[in-house]
Amino acid sequence: MAASILHLHFHDCFVQGCDASILLDDGPSIISEKNALPNKGSVRGYEVIKAAKSEVEKLCPGVVSCADVLTVAARDASEMVGGPSWSVKLGRKDSTSASLLLAKTGALPSFKASLDSLMSTFGDNGLSARDMVALSGAHTIGQAQCFLFRGRIYNNGSDIDAGFASTRRRGCPINDGNGNLAPLDLLTPNSFDYNYFKNLIQKKGLLESDQVLFSGGSTDSIVREYSNNPSKFNSDFAAAMVKMSEIRPLTGQEGVIRRICGALP
Repeated sequence: MAASILHLHFHDCFVQGCDASILLDDGPSIISEKNALPNKGSVRGYEVIKAAKSEVEKLCPGVVSCADVLTVAARDASEMVGGPSWSVKLGRKDSTSASLLLAKTGALPSFKASLDSLMSTFGDNGLSARDMVALSGAHTIGQAQCFLFRGRIYNNGSDIDAGFASTRRRGCPINDGNGNLAPLDLLTPNSFDYNYFKNLIQKKGLLESDQVLFSGGSTDSIVREYSNNPSKFNSDFAAAMVKMSEIRPLTGQEGVIRRICGALP
């Protein structure tokens, strides 16, 4: 579940900023972001945030936003699987809107994105190339659905290790099993470590958007650095998570405090 919470936080912040808009369900004035292709069937953890928010409401009703609960949960999720921790600034407000359109049309990076496209998407959110590579290291944990990496493992490209592709094909048939899951990090799928970067150097990135980080481009040196220096990766990951958590927050008179994260007050 740690990977899911980190993923949920990321997909929230890249659409409208870190405002818990992704948590809103369909309603009279809301078309939920949950139905966007990058989120549907992929983003999970809503019930964890709902439960945490419910406990917070018992202690201090109407004070802590869903956006803050999600941000703190992401920090705690990292720590729980052996990743770094960091200080979280509080005071975000929750949005009164969601944007299915933004979630569908480019605010979130595609699993087939080129390096230039990724850098542009992260740059639009005030994140550097180093931030992007560090944040991608969250793929040291978690899983991906077969349809997201099928093209990569069957294209016999020069950017994928043949043995790795063969292993992954066993769980992802060419014409079936779209929802079959495979770990993003084959070696230590449940531990937050730096094997993700070692995998990229060996051409064993599961998604195209992973492998482009080490494919002869400008981020190769960062991947190599992290593969040799786990403490540097951890510190950069923590710093990048702080930066990401501060993307276009609603504060002060902007936004609301939702008592139920899936519905407007």
